[in-house]
Amino acid sequence: MFAPLLAQIDNIAPMEENVGLFHLMQRGGWLMGVLFICSVVAVGVFAERMFYYKRCRMNVSEFLAGVLALVRRQSFQEAIVRCEEGHGPIVSVVTTAIYKRHLPAAELREVVREIAQLEIPRLEANVSLLGTIGYVAPLLGLLGTVTGMIEAFVQINRTSGTASVAELSQGIYTALITTAAGLVVAIPCYLAHNFLVAQVHGLVADMERAGIETIHTLTDLPRKDMISVPFSTASDKDTEKEPSIKKA
Repeated sequence: MFAPLLAQIDNIAPMEENVGLFHLMQRGGWLMGVLFICSVVAVGVFAERMFYYKRCRMNVSEFLAGVLALVRRQSFQEAIVRCEEGHGPIVSVVTTAIYKRHLPAAELREVVREIAQLEIPRLEANVSLLGTIGYVAPLLGLLGTVTGMIEAFVQINRTSGTASVAELSQGIYTALITTAAGLVVAIPCYLAHNFLVAQVHGLVADMERAGIETIHTLTDLPRKDMISVPFSTASDKDTEKEPSIKKA
């Protein structure tokens, strides 16, 4: 009873034990090349952003404690030198506030806000590209699935419905490989994009904190660095020296 079935099982060709990446890309078609390029770009963007954020990261509490202590002593030049030792948007905001310390409080807040807004695009650079790859990669995999199934049905139509499994395997192979590759590229990209967005939000929050604390410290200082104007002017002194005119 089971003899014909066992005979068919014996005739099945053994599967390949080791399937390399290059072999999968060949069987997956040209879309595998596109997905591979997307993965390389995503890795490059993530590495570049992580390096940039690492340079921008600092202990904000320690940095502000050192700089603002110098500001309270009105050692502004030393505070600027201390800021120049760092790098990133936090340093730019604090340095700008110290340079513009002579402005009124409202104008100083506006200047610091403008500097912070100019720093945000630098923080968000190329992050949207990573999100785009994470969104497009599954669609490319779905496109490969559709083209693979079309290829399989074309083969069935070519053989008038008598196509063997071996003849259909190429189209099915393309469909499955591209779908899996699209998911393999999309899932890490999506996670990496969310991680980088969280890093941006953290740096923006630190930048806002640094700007607020620096402005409060500067506005609370006694304006000893401003030039004091005496109440009595030169013309008043001359008037006092003039002899008074006696009435006849």
